[in-house]
Amino acid sequence: MTVLKSIILFVFAAIAEIGGAWLIWQSVREGKAWWWAGLGIIALGIYGFFAAFQPEAHFGRVLAAYGGVFIAGSLAWGMLMDGFRPDRWDVIGAAICIVGVGVIMFAPRTGS
Repeated sequence: MTVLKSIILFVFAAIAEIGGAWLIWQSVREGKAWWWAGLGIIALGIYGFFAAFQPEAHFGRVLAAYGGVFIAGSLAWGMLMDGFRPDRWDVIGAAICIVGVGVIMFAPRTGS
């Protein structure tokens, strides 16, 4: 159950962080209204709470693993929201990152 909780929190964190950054991008780079950036700032704040609710006790481990989720999630977001089409190297790189997430977060440890 802890692994499932962690995965769900990573997904919500990615939606909040990537979505927040995308909203700010839309305001600054694509000429959307200023309040899009405001919503982005709120979403980025919410992201921090999802990270804080991870069952893993070590901040550095959670954020390091989340980096891999962010990479894969960013590619997926670009596909869904901006019509981005990743090439095989994007997909291979994202897959490597997700494997890294699994190793960092879920490898058996003793005494940590």
